[in-house]
Amino acid sequence: MTGINPGALPDDAITWHTINWDAARRHVRRLQMRIAKAVKEGRPGKVKALQWLLTHSFHAKLLAVKRVTSKSR
Repeated sequence: MTGINPGALPDDAITWHTINWDAARRHVRRLQMRIAKAVKEGRPGKVKALQWLLTHSFHAKLLAVKRVTSKSR
């Protein structure tokens, strides 16, 4: 049977151990810095757009899941 299993990961799926965590942190940090700059410059439209990008960012979601699932120190 060659059907697609809806619960299975695709062959090119990202695994937890292959994620470049430094790149994810840099991406999120850069967006946070851009938000802070837009706030400082008084650009509420830009702030809202950047916040939307951050909350929908794959990297931000990865870091959030990692923080929740990792052991607290």
